[in-house]
Amino acid sequence: MKRKSPLLPLFSVVFVDMLGFGLILPLLPYIASNWGASPAMIGLIGAAYPLGQFLGAPLIGRFSDRFGRKPLLLISIAGTFLSLIMLGFARSIAIIMISRFLDGVTGGNITVAQAYIADVTDDKSRAKGMGMIGAAFGLGFILGPASGGLLSQWGYAVPAFVSAGLSLINLFMIAFLLPESLPKEKRVHHLSEAKRKHPLNGLAAAFAKPIAGPILSSIIVFSLSMAMFESVFSLFTKQRLALSAQNTGLILAYVGVLVAGIQGGGMGALTKRFPENVLVRFALITLTLSYIGWALSPNVAVLMIVLVPLSLSSGILSTLLRSGLSKAVPTNEIGEIMGVSAAMESITRIVAPALGGWLIGSVSSVAPGLLSAILLGGLTVYLISLQKKHRLPDHIATADLSDIGIDVFGRSCFLSDPGCSNTESTKNETMRPED
Repeated sequence: MKRKSPLLPLFSVVFVDMLGFGLILPLLPYIASNWGASPAMIGLIGAAYPLGQFLGAPLIGRFSDRFGRKPLLLISIAGTFLSLIMLGFARSIAIIMISRFLDGVTGGNITVAQAYIADVTDDKSRAKGMGMIGAAFGLGFILGPASGGLLSQWGYAVPAFVSAGLSLINLFMIAFLLPESLPKEKRVHHLSEAKRKHPLNGLAAAFAKPIAGPILSSIIVFSLSMAMFESVFSLFTKQRLALSAQNTGLILAYVGVLVAGIQGGGMGALTKRFPENVLVRFALITLTLSYIGWALSPNVAVLMIVLVPLSLSSGILSTLLRSGLSKAVPTNEIGEIMGVSAAMESITRIVAPALGGWLIGSVSSVAPGLLSAILLGGLTVYLISLQKKHRLPDHIATADLSDIGIDVFGRSCFLSDPGCSNTESTKNETMRPED
């Protein structure tokens, strides 16, 4: 009998988790100000979660390589549950801060979910699986803030307790509906002395990996640009277009629907029709131009048009970079590398709001968008130069080309290497050495 796919319960787990996260996130400034927090302290409270994630995500990812995905998902969601209970009962700024830090430290559930997808998909279906996770993430984040605002009319503690209830539901879903994805024989069976150290000590080694390193660098640059877009978008629309908070919220929901649509429904079709490295280059160029369009938008109508390619290209790029990263290492290192990626992304979510706010306040409302375009343009040039550097050597005989493939950036590589894809064969005439 054909085994039932675990992707649907995993989709539900991520959706419910992000629904709870989105439900409470916009209300944190109000909850904190209720107990006398200054604007600066509210900023520190906002930074507590990504700081905790920076420290915790690599460890959770590594432990999932050692003990399996399911136990670490349970631990992660349990931490979220406890942190939300603390937040609901909080009567001081200190408790609010501790609750957010605890949620960040144990908040490696998305990291483990991505590793889970890598376990249960092959190279050809990996991007589609990662797209489903992205869609669940986006849908939960779209519905969460609106639900939180509705519930807050009965008190700010109510959304926190509802989010805790959703986390409890998630615990039962994982425990009873989600099978383990990483067989014991594929796990890391012992941790060497080097491995006992915190994974962040191995950052240099991760970035030195021939395929994973450039992908990690690309994810950081992309995440910084997107974090800047997300964190200053409301301020941008207020200053440049004089929009209300309600209208800005509706526009962000529109962006979320577009991203969820391409990740949930479009990635499978796109990766079947086009090589992944071609899609990456297309998304990079489109997103670069879209950032410029966002920065220079003179009115709401133009902004709504620009946000279509921006949303679609960011959804494609996010999915393919994470898919490529999961392919770039052996199975028993996927959790660790995804955790390192999550840690570096969390740093961008600390830096981007401060940088973007300073740019709008001290330079111009167009500055964050133009800086994001410069970052993505530089990344595009870097990847093109990387591809040229790794073109197939002319001295390789045609008979050897059966062992050569193309990685996500379009570089030639041996199919036996982790991260090398055979979705675009180098037997193509454009890659064949001259006779």
